[in-house]
Amino acid sequence: MKKSVLSVVALTALSSLGLAACGNQASGSHNGVVNMSEPSNLLTLDQSKLVDQVSDVTLNNSNQGLLVMTKNSQVVPGVAKNYKVSKDGKTYTFNLRHSKWSNGTPVTAKDFVYGFQRSVNPKTAAAYQYLFDNVHNAGAVAKGKMPVSSLGVKAEGDYKFVVSLDKPETYFKYVATMPPTYPQSKSEVDKYGSGYATTSDKQLYNGAFQVKGWTGTNDNWQLVKNPYYWDKNNTKLSTMKFSVAKDPQTALDQYQSGNLDEMKLSGKSQVSSFKGNSEYHPRKEAGTYYLEMNQKKVAALRNVNVRKALSLAVNRNELTNNVLGNGSVPAKGFVASDMSKYKGKDFTDDAYVSSAVSSNLEQAKKLFVKGMKEVGQNKLNLSLLSDDSSDSKSMTEFMQNEFQKLPGLTVNDVNVPAKVATSRTEKGDFDLTVDAWIADFPDPVSFMSLMTTNNGYNHGGWSNSQYDSLMKKATTNDANNYAKRWNDMVNAQKVMLKDQAVAPLYQLVSPQVLKNRVQGVNYYPSGGNYDFRYVHTNN
Repeated sequence: MKKSVLSVVALTALSSLGLAACGNQASGSHNGVVNMSEPSNLLTLDQSKLVDQVSDVTLNNSNQGLLVMTKNSQVVPGVAKNYKVSKDGKTYTFNLRHSKWSNGTPVTAKDFVYGFQRSVNPKTAAAYQYLFDNVHNAGAVAKGKMPVSSLGVKAEGDYKFVVSLDKPETYFKYVATMPPTYPQSKSEVDKYGSGYATTSDKQLYNGAFQVKGWTGTNDNWQLVKNPYYWDKNNTKLSTMKFSVAKDPQTALDQYQSGNLDEMKLSGKSQVSSFKGNSEYHPRKEAGTYYLEMNQKKVAALRNVNVRKALSLAVNRNELTNNVLGNGSVPAKGFVASDMSKYKGKDFTDDAYVSSAVSSNLEQAKKLFVKGMKEVGQNKLNLSLLSDDSSDSKSMTEFMQNEFQKLPGLTVNDVNVPAKVATSRTEKGDFDLTVDAWIADFPDPVSFMSLMTTNNGYNHGGWSNSQYDSLMKKATTNDANNYAKRWNDMVNAQKVMLKDQAVAPLYQLVSPQVLKNRVQGVNYYPSGGNYDFRYVHTNN
């Protein structure tokens, strides 16, 4: 869905930090407690409203849906002890286990009904609302034309939950692992109203951990073992402590002194110093960083030559090798590589458009001049939005320098707190912004659906009828024909890239160091990434 799932996150960038020896350090942690570092703040605990990776990982470990993602793109039972799919692929019936919320009350099928309804309800304004498009009546409900009670979900008793789809959806099993489909307590939402899930004590949890100590604005919080979790006997840790360290040197000092058990490395110097160490883990994600260009707000960005010029102006090799230096690689397309294959061929190879992901400054200058003439301008001032971490500032400074090589273009960097950057991006209050998407599940549609007209994550407002038509075919007529569905999406990405809807920049590798004392961390390239249910310490 990341969830999964993210809009604006801290970017890993250049760091010229001096490093001390980086072998195994004695940890200051006690057995059963692990100290983790995050590069950016937790933004929400609302299952319906998450937009960032930190919130996705937190919810993935403090709450649980019908199914759970595991290795090799497999799903296993979560709250649903089993499920069945009708022969026509349109009805999913989930038989629920007898699980509980963190206050000891039962989690029932009605909580899933309400969770689905709340995520689709237009009053919630959930960015992930589109995930429910195939649920019966979801489109009309989302537009406010039908009541939420008409959504195709129902409870048959306390422990049977049924979902009716308008058309087959082979990837619905993955959707059922994501936070917007999690159960939600209506009484809890009614109790807190607009304050629901804005702090850790205004939320209930049905997962392995409960969130503690988050005020909605502070830089630290905890995952504490949930005594009511149905599989609590297999949860070994008592506490995971999280803290935000926007300064990479501060995090490194804490890690080397033993006050942190984990951190994300920043910059070429840090990464190279840990390579070959048993604590080093390069986490390749099914994630793409890309430039969004606001076509609704800036008239010049509606011109395809201006958009192509901005893309060609960015030297992606320099970005990944010298600015990032973390193992990330230039993007081959909008969809991440090494995620989806058909007949042995990667999606990014089938849907490759070289010009959309290449760097050519001379060509960029020519196209920019041509595009500006077409829009009747000779000068253009743009702002580049991102968060205010040191890493993001390095990233935007590099981008600013690249863009201003184009004649008549001035770019101003706007670095604000992550929560503000996310809010502004969602509202369309930007000219240019660096967004990131990590696939919620290992299927190209997790990326491709984002760029359909009026999708909540299509912040730049790009719209193309041919693209929409191909994606509609992939999700309707060809939904049960894998070969045709694959070709629909391949052709759709080619349309999108040839029109430079966005400028793919790089595929993310998150270099992590983790103390050897910490065992059982499960990492998955898509979705919530980290599963801490089975983490334990060996001291």
